[in-house]
Amino acid sequence: MSIHDNVYSTRRQHIVDFVFDEQVVAVFPDMIRRSIPGYETVIPLTGLIAARHASHGGTCYDLGCSLGASSLALSQQMQQRVGDPLPEDFQIVAVDNSPAMLQQARKNLSTQPHISWVEADIREIEIENAAAVVLNFTLQFLPPADRIALLTRIRKGLLPHGVLIVSEKICSDDPEVQEYFNSLHLDYKRANGYSELEISQKRNALEKVMLPDTLSCHEQRFQAAGFTDWEVWFRCLNWASFLVHPQPPLPALS
Repeated sequence: MSIHDNVYSTRRQHIVDFVFDEQVVAVFPDMIRRSIPGYETVIPLTGLIAARHASHGGTCYDLGCSLGASSLALSQQMQQRVGDPLPEDFQIVAVDNSPAMLQQARKNLSTQPHISWVEADIREIEIENAAAVVLNFTLQFLPPADRIALLTRIRKGLLPHGVLIVSEKICSDDPEVQEYFNSLHLDYKRANGYSELEISQKRNALEKVMLPDTLSCHEQRFQAAGFTDWEVWFRCLNWASFLVHPQPPLPALS
């Protein structure tokens, strides 16, 4: 059972920028489940989609892996598709720049030898021979100016049958639509037990750290990075996930 998230339950005199430190790591499963609508759907389906592509060969990358939920989902789906033990050449490269996250991830998933844990900036990782690249709720934490370069490197490293999965918080060009979905997201957090103080303090902590884009901005960036095919496969309130392919048409994989 995950530890209850009470990181922002006590009033703070100063709100510092949000970081994935030991305090957040301890409550992260509860925090993300109660904060991101659709999270418990996106993660297992990420594994299912990625395994469909990975079963045809190639390396998988989980960029911004946090505690490795997407990596575990992929591993479990691969076991269903090809059986256990998994092929010796099957590999998931799970990358995060938080030492606290990776330490706990290694502990939680110590029985998954095909996952390689890498402490690094995802902007510096070489993407090669990739069957699947997962960016679940990660791109939004990078400086906007760095996002196209990362996506371009991913596109160059994807195999023809490969897939990029990008899940993000999104915003709207229409202020009224944006306000509507913001209010729904606040209601979602309240329904999951967060107080007004917790909501306010976390929002202030994330204000300069998590910078979401519009759907059209994501699509323009995919195009600028050289991708020619993408689809929104999931959306819940102001959260969405894309399937992005290096070339059309969508690969007819089985």
